[in-house]
Order: sequence, then C-alpha cells, then structure tokens
Amino acid sequence: MSSMSVDEVQTAPRMKAADRRELILEAATAVFGAKSYVGTTTDEVAHAAGVSQPYVVRLFGTKAKLYIAVIERAYARIIGEFESALPGPVEERRRRMGAAYAGLLAERGMLPVIANSTALGGDPEIGPVARGGFASVWRFVRDEAGFTEEETRDFMASGMLINAVVGLRLVGAYGTEASVTEVLDACFPDAVNRVREFMPAADEPW
Repeated sequence: MSSMSVDEVQTAPRMKAADRRELILEAATAVFGAKSYVGTTTDEVAHAAGVSQPYVVRLFGTKAKLYIAVIERAYARIIGEFESALPGPVEERRRRMGAAYAGLLAERGMLPVIANSTALGGDPEIGPVARGGFASVWRFVRDEAGFTEEETRDFMASGMLINAVVGLRLVGAYGTEASVTEVLDACFPDAVNRVREFMPAADEPW
C-alpha cells in the first residue's frame, strides 16, 4: 500500500502515462478526502499531483469523471484488500478483514473519499457509481466472506465508524479526551498506535 502524502507526490521525468494517471488519482484521493467533492477544484488536484490543470482535464474530462475514477479505484482497493484477507481460519476472518480495512489508512484520503461518496447519491453521474461500489462491498462480505446479514451489517457499521473518526480528525485528542481515546481504542484494539501514524491531524491540509 502507498503511504505517500500529497506533498511528497512528484512528477518523475518520462513517467509512463499509466503511472502519471495513478499519481493524479492518488493526489485526487487525498484532496477530495480532505475537502470533499464539492470543495475541491481540478486546479488543486493538479497542484497536488505536480501536473498542469489542463492535463488533468485532458486525461479525465470533468471533475465529476475524475471523482468517479477516484471512488472506483477506492472501492476496488477495498475489495482487493478483503480478498487478500480471506485465506486463513474462518473464525479469524472478521479480524483479518477489519485489519485490511484499517490498512487503507496508509493512503491519505482513501477512507474519507469512501465516506463522502455515500453523501452523493443524488448526483446523476456520481450516485450510480457510489451505489454500485457500496453494493459490491456488501455483496463481497456476504457472498465471498460468508458473513450473515447481521454480521455484515455490524462489520460495515464498524467501517463507517472508522470513516467518521478519520474524517473528524480526532487523532490529536487521543490520550487527552476520554471519549476520543475510547472510540479509537474500540476501533483499533490491536493497532491503535500504528494507525494513529496514518491519520491526518486537524491542522493538516490533506
């Protein structure tokens, strides 16, 4: 998984088109994750990726199409991480999949982008893609992971709680505010100190 922050993203000379596209999507994930779809401009994404704004538009067309590419990539990453977590004892599957989801924190903006996409169901372009991505995760957890409806509901609710913790940038209050400390310990019982390293602080731009 990538742990690169937006400020560290640089455009390498003679970069392949596919690599440059991935670089832009990584930067866009961080910026959209911090500022939401509505609050982000393609110029900000271009600046974060180290490319020109016309290049971003030429590659993706519109901000909506760029955002769609970002959330398609994000949902695909979730499924890919869950697939990797399937092998092993069935009784430990939920723990492994939960750790895989928390591992997505290594890419800045990934979880907030997923959370933000669920608020855009009414958008005629983005809504169908967001609904499809959400449904694909539910179906994977039910059909491939073999969770019951209740287990799937609880598992996905835990993921949404993690999204809220990341989006609210609660990490800075860990250890000083009882409720924040409690919720982070509950979300990451085995890895709270490690995942705190990846969480954005309230004063960080992305």
